[in-house]
Amino acid sequence: MGGVLVGFAIIGFIIAVGYLVGRIGILGPNAGFVLNRIVFFVLSPCLLFTVLESAKVSVLFSSLLVVSLVAALVAFAAYTAIARFVWRREVPEMVVGALGAGYVNANNIGIPVAVYVLGSAAYSAPVVLLQLLVFAPIALTILDVATTGRVSVWRVLLKPISNPLIIGSVLGVVLAVTGWHPPDAVLKPFELLGGAAVPVVLLAFGMSLHGQKLLQAGSGRRDVLVASAIKLVGMPVAAWIFGRFVFGVHGHPLFVVVALAALPAAQNVFNYASRYSRGEIIARDTVLITTIGSIPVLVVVAALLG
Repeated sequence: MGGVLVGFAIIGFIIAVGYLVGRIGILGPNAGFVLNRIVFFVLSPCLLFTVLESAKVSVLFSSLLVVSLVAALVAFAAYTAIARFVWRREVPEMVVGALGAGYVNANNIGIPVAVYVLGSAAYSAPVVLLQLLVFAPIALTILDVATTGRVSVWRVLLKPISNPLIIGSVLGVVLAVTGWHPPDAVLKPFELLGGAAVPVVLLAFGMSLHGQKLLQAGSGRRDVLVASAIKLVGMPVAAWIFGRFVFGVHGHPLFVVVALAALPAAQNVFNYASRYSRGEIIARDTVLITTIGSIPVLVVVAALLG
């Protein structure tokens, strides 16, 4: 437990530094945007590549991935049932809210948590692939049809394979499965770049917390609160129930899968909402509330299972 608390302390300290940097404004108004793009297009793909190429295949394709899938589906279904049959929400807002309830930030927050708390960034990588290869294309297809009445099949198919996170992850998985490891002279540059991913993304996240206003009147507060509750409580509980009693996961693997389920909603949810101009405030507030709320939730998960 002591090591877990140290991990959270490291994460919290870097986020606090980022918040201070954002509050002072020493990097300018566009610094967060630039840092996030560097992380997305350069640093995180390098990190995922170097971590996955040396990871055990049994870790990448294990029952943990299945439990993560089931927990996400439970969260999606719970929010969808409430939004559709109780509130009568339209499809785009329903999809955005459902993503907020079950689409976790396995990259920006998941990788630091996996590194400092769970012990390896490899734990978050399968969830990244699951979401970008399965959940995102399905959600984007539904949003396309619901907002325009048509769907761009090519855009849906090409989006995953043009994503740098997927490219880096797939290359790493291929090397792990084949058992071939590139020479150190080839890997070292990627390791150096990947090593910067975690601190930079935590700094950028801390900067993004400055100046945010939550739950304003008329912004769909009950949608945000229900999605946040499902994300922070319902999804981790579902992961624990299915992991422990259905798939027989115990010990550290159970801690890993529940901690991954307790991660906050991904910033991608807001990106998708902005792309279609539907449910943007719901996505933004859910991402922010779950990001802040995930810290105590993860501490509780660590205390009970870690």
